[in-house]
Amino acid sequence: MVQDNMQHVKEDAFTLAKKIEDLEVSKRKLLGVGLEPCPIDELKQLENQLERSLTRIRSRKNHLLREQIQKLKGEEKILLEENTRLREKVVQCGMQPHELSSTKKNPQPLEDRRVMEVETELFIGPPETRLPPKP
Repeated sequence: MVQDNMQHVKEDAFTLAKKIEDLEVSKRKLLGVGLEPCPIDELKQLENQLERSLTRIRSRKNHLLREQIQKLKGEEKILLEENTRLREKVVQCGMQPHELSSTKKNPQPLEDRRVMEVETELFIGPPETRLPPKP
């Protein structure tokens, strides 16, 4: 009984080792390694499998991009509504919003906005070392 069980375990181990080896060979072929001995029919089958996989990958990627676009459009709508509400609040308070009429009618894309350069100085060390040298 124990020997039969051991024989069964050995057969299972051998079968699993063979399956692992087959999967590794298949993986190498999918990566384009070790294709030299493959006949043309196997190469065509491998190519078709890769094309189907690529189609599924692209489909999933496009689906995720569409979801992301919809989410961003929703966020944009919320921000535009909040911007409008804040502009109305500024007007109600009697303040003059900065360039309200021009930005509301013709909002500038981020890349068209002017960049102001500010020169700063960085001092490292205790405060007494930050003082400029005496003439």
